[in-house]
Amino acid sequence: MTVQLERINNAIQFEGTNDSGDRLTIASKADQDGVSPMEMTAMAVGGCSSIDILMILEKQRQPVDSFAVQVDAERAEDHPRVFTDIHVHYTLTGDADPAKVRRAIDLSLDTYCSVSNMVDQTATITYAFTLNEDTYEGALEMS
Repeated sequence: MTVQLERINNAIQFEGTNDSGDRLTIASKADQDGVSPMEMTAMAVGGCSSIDILMILEKQRQPVDSFAVQVDAERAEDHPRVFTDIHVHYTLTGDADPAKVRRAIDLSLDTYCSVSNMVDQTATITYAFTLNEDTYEGALEMS
């Protein structure tokens, strides 16, 4: 894997490009257009685990009609300002078995998702999921 960053103006903003040519704007501050590196990391936890979960549920023939994820992350006060706590909330609709959804999330966060397994070196990761408006707390707590 190779990614490239190129400064795009006199501010601290970059355009990141991956091997496929996909582009993303990276910024240092909230008042600039772009995503901060820590926001990208939180998104990566949600994205990586979501891909795993949907693939696992598909293999188990568990129908998912819609899927969304929200990641809430807390950072250390002192430098380096690493993540200390991350809570991931998955929202699904479909005719899936809640026990299989829970198992898919556990497998992703604990085994398959490379990003969550890197981030859990500094952060406690917890989760919950809502399936067809019923909310379940996750059994897994990583740290």
